[in-house]
Amino acid sequence: MSVQSDRIVPKSCFDCVQSIESVYTGGCVAISQDEQRIFTTCNEDIAVLDMASGQKLADLKGDTELITTFAVKPDGSHLVSASRSMQLVVWDLRTFKIERTFKARDSHILAMDIDATSTLVATGLADGTVNVWDIDRGYCTHNFKGHGAMITSVRFHPSTENLCLVSASGDGDIRVWDLKQRKCTSVLKSHVSAVRAIDFDESSEIMVTAGRDSVINVWNWTRKSLIRTIPVYESIEAAGVLRIDAAAVFNSQKGRVVYSGGEKGIVRLWDLDSGEELFTQAKDRNAKHTFVDVMYLPQSGNLCAVTNDQNLLFYSATAQLKRVRQIVGYNEEIIDLAYIGNEHKHLAVATNTEQLRIYNTDNLNCELAYGHKDIILTLDVHSSGAIVATGSKDNTVCIWAINMKAPVNHRVTCVAVAVGHTKAVGAVAMAQGSDALFMVTGSEDRTVKVWDLEPLRAIFEDPSHAATLVGDAEPIRLHTRYTFQAHEKDINSVRIAPGNKIFVTGSQDRTAKVWDVETGQPLGTLQGHRRGVWNVAISPADRVAATASSDRMIKLWSLSDFECLKTFEGHTSSVLCIEFVAGGLQLLSTGSDGLIKLWNIKDGECVLTLDKHEGKIWTLAKQQSEEFMATGGTDSVIHIWKDTTQEEVDRMHQEEARTLEQQQALDNYLLVKDYRNAVSLALSLDQPHRLRTIFQDVMMAAENRHGAESDDMPRADDAILGNAAIDKVVGTLSPEQLDRLLGYVRSWNTNGRFARVAQATLYCVLTQYSSETILALPSAKELIAALQPYSERHFSRLDGLLTGSFIVDYTLHAMDAVGSLDADRTDMDESY
Repeated sequence: MSVQSDRIVPKSCFDCVQSIESVYTGGCVAISQDEQRIFTTCNEDIAVLDMASGQKLADLKGDTELITTFAVKPDGSHLVSASRSMQLVVWDLRTFKIERTFKARDSHILAMDIDATSTLVATGLADGTVNVWDIDRGYCTHNFKGHGAMITSVRFHPSTENLCLVSASGDGDIRVWDLKQRKCTSVLKSHVSAVRAIDFDESSEIMVTAGRDSVINVWNWTRKSLIRTIPVYESIEAAGVLRIDAAAVFNSQKGRVVYSGGEKGIVRLWDLDSGEELFTQAKDRNAKHTFVDVMYLPQSGNLCAVTNDQNLLFYSATAQLKRVRQIVGYNEEIIDLAYIGNEHKHLAVATNTEQLRIYNTDNLNCELAYGHKDIILTLDVHSSGAIVATGSKDNTVCIWAINMKAPVNHRVTCVAVAVGHTKAVGAVAMAQGSDALFMVTGSEDRTVKVWDLEPLRAIFEDPSHAATLVGDAEPIRLHTRYTFQAHEKDINSVRIAPGNKIFVTGSQDRTAKVWDVETGQPLGTLQGHRRGVWNVAISPADRVAATASSDRMIKLWSLSDFECLKTFEGHTSSVLCIEFVAGGLQLLSTGSDGLIKLWNIKDGECVLTLDKHEGKIWTLAKQQSEEFMATGGTDSVIHIWKDTTQEEVDRMHQEEARTLEQQQALDNYLLVKDYRNAVSLALSLDQPHRLRTIFQDVMMAAENRHGAESDDMPRADDAILGNAAIDKVVGTLSPEQLDRLLGYVRSWNTNGRFARVAQATLYCVLTQYSSETILALPSAKELIAALQPYSERHFSRLDGLLTGSFIVDYTLHAMDAVGSLDADRTDMDESY
């Protein structure tokens, strides 16, 4: 490799190429019948996601009121939504725009369903009323009353011949409405609490209902009678009938299986004919979520479970309910993150939850790893990219082995747990490489612990087989090498230096300290900050460390004599995270001011500021290649940035080369007096000075041709700007070019030396363009406001000059008269 390619190039430009943001904040979720799109409630809007990639396709902007429910037409052409404004809105899903809006009575809509023909939508209201609407025409076709409590669920019968609607309320009553007869034909009483689910089997002769009274009821649709009650012993939020060959998968006698999900946060399967439980999911370790909805996707054979912590979990109904995919709807605050894996395409993310989240940056799929009992505060990645350590508010540290190529349920394995701190663990760092296996942790209990990772050597050497090595056994309990009190206040950061010989800690006590790994003895204290130290970083090339503090400053320290080498000031609030980049030549920082700054170490100059986040930026992570970096903070958004320094340099070189070529072309046009092309090119190059010079030179040349007969301005039968080709070019400009030219005129007109060319150009424009064309320009109002006062001033000056010229004329005439008298007097004297 050449020396040129090995040279480290300082960075100067980053572009945000991807954002991982909230797509579901709680509420209604729907999936199109073709299973191509997911629709989720995102605050006051509805997010449209692509099922395959998880990417957000569009936002259906709401009316600033919370969305209560929505439903998608079976043909996928429209979506009908309802909000607390009590408006029904019909959205065109081809354009993602509102097609029509109509008032939906005087109560909030809580439940909604659309019939198989995509013609009618049924709405259940909080006052117990059920309405049926014609979607395309926008009017109410039926208004049913009879429930004594709010409506919790509505469902059309699948048959298009028998137009029937089933509604359920909070008191457990189920009513069957005949749309042709416009009346209630049956009242089914068996539930004693809110009914949350209504579904039919493939024959449409069996109806299944489930609710918060912990039972599933199976009904005969024809007789409207109860066949059996299945006790499930948990509050049910969703239930339905699976359309699969359940006889082969779950040994069901007739192949009819009912699924249920609720407060236990697991999916359970039941035999519809016998009422026996066929299968129960094993809940993830330390998982606390419950299910608020479960949807069956018959084409893929999956179940989509919606959790109360805003996640979408996909399970295979034909493979023992194994999880096949996860979509994280809401991240809360992003506390820490790091790139993992050999290719660094995945991000390990710690948020305000007890789950470790692993994002695939290609398709935004996310793995949720359960192990901690409280919020994860910090994480660190081993140099192999396959081992992650996380510290939590539950006072423990977990070691995770990650293999993203393994089956879904075996990609993230908790292999070890470190228990010993008495308060939250806020800092963790692992030794890099496989020679030294240890981990350093810092806690709110003010102590530092160094943990022995030798029991995990086999896992560190081959992380891909961690799941096999650990099996179903409990995670290994780690032991400490030594423990000591390191600071007087909470420890916020720990970094191990390259070589694994020393480590640095930063604390709220306004100091950072350097420690010997082997003995745990202090080597030096870095003092100088006026407030707590949030983060520390160690240069990969020099014996230099950097600290970030709440005093808005970044300090650079020598690890040889522990003196402050340099101070960087520029953030307007606390500096929260720092990272060395470009081989230690530069430093990246993030702060509470929502800014990311890039600093040159040599001169201390801030060369770049990035402003994308809307709150504090807690964390920053970079790839080993430094091609990409990721940032996250209190706005719950992860922004991924690409280093585009080389692309920007190449673009600037290309721009310079193109400008030089155009400049040469302009010179050539002027040399051959091709003014038409010269003016057009000067406008495209945005060179007002060069354009003014062209106008002045041409006008001067025209005046010289006219000689003494010429007035100040060109004659009426001549070109206004001295050349007919230039006048023609000015008269055929595009609106954008005309707007730019008038902007030049505005600038020229402010200087008396250039007023003549400015007024001539303005006159040329006004004589060739209509007032409507000029007023339609984007900057017309500003241009007229700026041109008028200076033009009036110039004309006043000309009036003064004209008036002054009359005095000269009078003087000359007077002198002629005096000369005549003197001549007469001389003649008279001579005659005498």
